[in-house]
Amino acid sequence: MNKEKYYITTAIAYTSGKPHIGNTYEIVLADSIARFKRAQGYDVRFQTGTDEHGQKIEEKANQAGVDPKTYVDGIAGEIKRIWDLMNTSYDKFIRTTDPDHEKQVQKIFKKLYDQGDIYLGYYEGHYCTACESFFTESQLVDGKCPDCGGPVHLEKEEAYFFKLSKYSQRLIDYINTHPEFIQPESRKNEMMNNFLLPGLQDLCVSRTTFKWGIPVDFDPKHVVYVWIDALTNYITGLGYDLDGNSDPMFEKYWPADLHLIGKDIIRFHTIYWPIMLMALDLPLPKQVFGHPWLLMGDRKMSKSKGNVIYADDLVNQFGVDAVRYFVLHEMPFDNDGNITYELLIERINSDLANILGNLVNRTIAMSNKYFGGVVTNTGVNEPVDDELKAVALETPKRLAEKMDKLRVADGIDEVFTLLRRTNKYIDETTPWILAKSEDTLPRLQTVLYNLVESIRFAAICLAPFLPETSEKTLDQINTNERDYLDLTTFGLYASGTKVTEKPEPLFMRLDPKVVLANLEKEEPQKEAPKSELPEITIDDFAKVELKVGTVLKCEKHPKADKLLVSQVDLGDHTRQIVSGIASSYTPEEMVGKKVVVVTNLKTAQLRGVESQGMLLAGSKKKKISLVTIDTDLPNGTKIS
Repeated sequence: MNKEKYYITTAIAYTSGKPHIGNTYEIVLADSIARFKRAQGYDVRFQTGTDEHGQKIEEKANQAGVDPKTYVDGIAGEIKRIWDLMNTSYDKFIRTTDPDHEKQVQKIFKKLYDQGDIYLGYYEGHYCTACESFFTESQLVDGKCPDCGGPVHLEKEEAYFFKLSKYSQRLIDYINTHPEFIQPESRKNEMMNNFLLPGLQDLCVSRTTFKWGIPVDFDPKHVVYVWIDALTNYITGLGYDLDGNSDPMFEKYWPADLHLIGKDIIRFHTIYWPIMLMALDLPLPKQVFGHPWLLMGDRKMSKSKGNVIYADDLVNQFGVDAVRYFVLHEMPFDNDGNITYELLIERINSDLANILGNLVNRTIAMSNKYFGGVVTNTGVNEPVDDELKAVALETPKRLAEKMDKLRVADGIDEVFTLLRRTNKYIDETTPWILAKSEDTLPRLQTVLYNLVESIRFAAICLAPFLPETSEKTLDQINTNERDYLDLTTFGLYASGTKVTEKPEPLFMRLDPKVVLANLEKEEPQKEAPKSELPEITIDDFAKVELKVGTVLKCEKHPKADKLLVSQVDLGDHTRQIVSGIASSYTPEEMVGKKVVVVTNLKTAQLRGVESQGMLLAGSKKKKISLVTIDTDLPNGTKIS
């Protein structure tokens, strides 16, 4: 039997640094959708990967003292490690430095040029290195980048341009006749009203001011700019070949059923990418979903703001499935979600430990206590059983309805509705009272059977979201009946099956005070002395030499988790400085920072590593913030 195909992709992660939990949310969301589609019987192709070219990467590599390929190899490896840590089931991890991808990008660029869709000109505008984007004066916000709020600078260079305007009406017509193409609806309205209807400007698609990119083969001083390079991964990852020798996978899986991306890059995927496909005479993806952001304390996560949480740190503290549950359940369909340690602990305790974990543990414990673990359906039914069975049978249907609309959080709620109803069933049937009389033992057996069968339904439905927990639950009730498509019949759990003798708790309740205290203790920082320091004169201050420096390279101290070892360029020489800042900065974040260095501090040995100065920083409790320079002061400039 030929299965219906389903091709889902994430945006490819930019290899400028380690992804935080907000970035990681997208791969977990995509994984839950991919797993659910597989459970429904689809032939799923799930692709993710990394975007590895550009000026920002070239600069970071130069600052780190390595070539760009070495730099992106390290970051891509870290991204893949985190994706794997989160138990994501992708089929393809593409890198834009893959030779087959680069070859096709060059072919595509040449074809678009040959057919007149790309032309040579000059670009002059305000350029944001962080976003790798040009902006007009009117697009700037307070003279800064409208996307990231960072600095911009004027640039003029020869560049190739893509004629977006040639295809704009065709794209408008397509969007109007395919209302499901851009989701949520608010994103579609934004693209139509803010970009398409006012008229599209031609798109800059090459650069000459840096070299780290795919060369334009017929004009090698140009490199292909990010749009054609990055967006085409969705077809090159399937083996697309412009010359007509595409891998059979391309014919099988394209067009994509779903591009899952962050709302901040919706324009690139719903305007630039469809127009490229039109120019290549290829079908458009069926749907692009711009998901909201996961905020930290109501603010967008940003390394510069110091409010970043990393997935691996959360997993170390709370476990993979607890983190997966939180990010999937706490993200609304079209509004930003919020993460705090307090809220995460609350969800683990209320939902995972109490509603789910306690139900499974109580049911198995009662089966062992009253019947030696053997679960038997004696058919002694009462009306309350029918109510439970009805909820169980409706749950897979309701879950499918929500998942078809990409309302993942609502889908999870449907499963927890069943879990809550099953907990209520225990209170309604009072197994502990039924166990007191020989006459009611057959009824007790049926009650426990219904509980186990309801747990089986819930565990199978939870598999896309909490795969390890689902498997562990089904193992504890000892069932081989694990097919989502069979959840049309209540009673497939084999009567006479013996559950595990010693159930392992799925989730332990957490003491918020203890967990938060442990998080605080992980990287303790000394508070400044409470006593007032004596006043000093200008002569005293003049004894301290402060200079501007740039961190070229940074790594963890080999013997101390709290310390980082930085190589700092001070203009005429480089110094090694050891700092106790690892609680707030990763080595990757340090590279490229313009810092203030105390250069006449006596050399010291910190856990066996020499430190030739000190970085200026402030701290409060566990949070450290470096004093940095946001202007173009040269390295070695003295601060006075």
